[in-house]
Amino acid sequence: MAVEFRPRRIRRVAVISAVFLVAVFSVVGWLLTDTPTGVIFRTSDQVAMVLLGVLLAGGVLLLARPRVRADESGVEIRNVVTVRRFEWDQVLHVSFPDGASWARLELPDDEYVSIMAVQAVDREHAVSAVRALRELHRSATG
Repeated sequence: MAVEFRPRRIRRVAVISAVFLVAVFSVVGWLLTDTPTGVIFRTSDQVAMVLLGVLLAGGVLLLARPRVRADESGVEIRNVVTVRRFEWDQVLHVSFPDGASWARLELPDDEYVSIMAVQAVDREHAVSAVRALRELHRSATG
């Protein structure tokens, strides 16, 4: 059995925010013209404003990137910029500490890896994700 989980709420917020950023920066870029203060905006300034909006939107969309994939052999965690794979025998357990924003894999030597794809704001989705990961861990190590 293989499972895959992604955050839900942050993905919606990130997509809406990215669209908003591109729209606002496009409108601002389009409206840039000569001002009464004597500042002269050229076409390159307008294009740069739109590109700045696209870059900011891309940065916001990175928040929608987290994913966790797990199967009988191990778990792969993709956070905002990193991807790591762990075999189940490397994992002590899957936890979701009180007050934490996301779940985590507990590793030997008091180390842990955050699972940003399983977020507290997703409530029941996060609970089912942690249960599924714990079940895969239990069946692989038990």
